[in-house]
Amino acid sequence: MRNLGSGFGEMRHLGLLGALALLIVVGLVTRPENFATTSNLVSILSLAATIGVITVGATFVIIGGGIDLSVGAVMALASVWATTLATQSYGPVVMAICAVLVGTGAGLVNGLLIAYGRLVPFIATLAMLVAARGLAQRMSDRKTQLIQAENASLVELSTTRVLGIPLLVYIFALVVVLGWVVLNRTTFGRRTYAVGGNPEAARLAGIDVRRHTMLLYALSGLCCGIAAILIMARTTTGSSTHGDLYELDAIAAVIIGGTLLTGGRGTIVGSILGLLIFTLITNLFILNGLNTSDQLIAKGLIIVVAVLLQRRNLKERAP
Repeated sequence: MRNLGSGFGEMRHLGLLGALALLIVVGLVTRPENFATTSNLVSILSLAATIGVITVGATFVIIGGGIDLSVGAVMALASVWATTLATQSYGPVVMAICAVLVGTGAGLVNGLLIAYGRLVPFIATLAMLVAARGLAQRMSDRKTQLIQAENASLVELSTTRVLGIPLLVYIFALVVVLGWVVLNRTTFGRRTYAVGGNPEAARLAGIDVRRHTMLLYALSGLCCGIAAILIMARTTTGSSTHGDLYELDAIAAVIIGGTLLTGGRGTIVGSILGLLIFTLITNLFILNGLNTSDQLIAKGLIIVVAVLLQRRNLKERAP
């Protein structure tokens, strides 16, 4: 089966690169003394890394015809579980494994409810959002949990730099590369496009649609667990407030990157470009001292415009 994502969106990618260039020009014009600095670049990349790992998982889910609203809450739950005193007593490696297992487990629950429980993805992941956030609050007693000194090696992912760039950015880049390879060079990726494009045709072609759907949500949860490690390294804490509205940024980045909400078409590259656009917008708002509420309004408008453009393009392509 032909990979629908391979040729799709090349012109769109050029448009996204143009938008990035425009934002860079805006930054250089409005805040040249603050924008074009090494520290600001590192700040942009570090912020993009955490949300970016989640965005990779969200790209798979949306191409597969689903949606995952629980990513921010699952990341928060994974960070809280990994920073409890009981978990920390086993050291940083176990903390990292715990975060990954909790994230993957939550994603697997989503997948089981959607694929085998026949729940609508919106409802299932919304329920997980509420439950995961509540469980995180219950476990932490609504308190921020600090990473203990003996586990400081986990924090070094944020403080250690190679060529001036924190290690967590390299982890993000590795996840992006692996995500691209899986989506574009493996049977799993081809099946993801097939399931999202036409589930019934995929089933008739011999694909176990329910099993594949379950695995897509487990993959999204895995990415949330990795993102939890990165945010623990950045903040030196585990907290039930981590990842607030990350689902907005991740899903918006995927949509802006050209992935269809109906599934079957999209690219990892487009999603990452969309993420960088959102991250740059956030950075420019902060540097220029603009209101956070205005930032949310701007992001909301961008999402609406992106979806309207998608619908227009689909109508133009329709025979």
